[in-house]
Amino acid sequence: MYTLYSMRRSGNCYKVRLALAQLDIAYELVEIDILKGETRTPEFLAMNPSGHVPLLEIAPDRHIAESNAILWYVAGHTPLVPDDRVERAEVLQWMFFEQHSLEPSIGAAYFWLTLVKGGRDLQQHALEDWMQEGHRALGVMERHLARRDFFAAGRYTIADIAVYAYTHLAHQCDFDLAPFPAIRAWLRRVADQPGHVTMDQELVLTAAQ
Repeated sequence: MYTLYSMRRSGNCYKVRLALAQLDIAYELVEIDILKGETRTPEFLAMNPSGHVPLLEIAPDRHIAESNAILWYVAGHTPLVPDDRVERAEVLQWMFFEQHSLEPSIGAAYFWLTLVKGGRDLQQHALEDWMQEGHRALGVMERHLARRDFFAAGRYTIADIAVYAYTHLAHQCDFDLAPFPAIRAWLRRVADQPGHVTMDQELVLTAAQ
């Protein structure tokens, strides 16, 4: 069985928990608090030298880091990843977009404004850039979703999971989604997918019971 090292309120960790739940894959969950330095211990760094969660242990002493790499691994050969070569590239396109455009803006704003005590004051200098880049990314997403229901392959895939994680938290960190009706409709479609779990939902391990 997999072991997932995860922080409940991390959007990157939520991606993996959501995919595992929707694929009905059992795993052991180890809660890690990055704010207490729990990813900087010698034991954790031996598993992942970058000191980040999520981290998936797939076998003794074998681990996969980086949320989107984990998504690609666990969802391979499932309906969440298309077989067609072009469609697979489309999925990766939006997963790269998420890490390049969403995570550094909305993800950073979410971390500092909602998780770190006093984070707004500490990062006041960065807020304008986060807002500008975040709204630019939301504009790209809005134009794309105005003509389709999901991001890639004409159906729900791990591209949607990757982009959903921080987008559905945007309202918690000063981003107003009212001007983005296509994004709001897409958020509802994602939440309606079979097996969907919320970020704070207690997960039940299926195969281990």
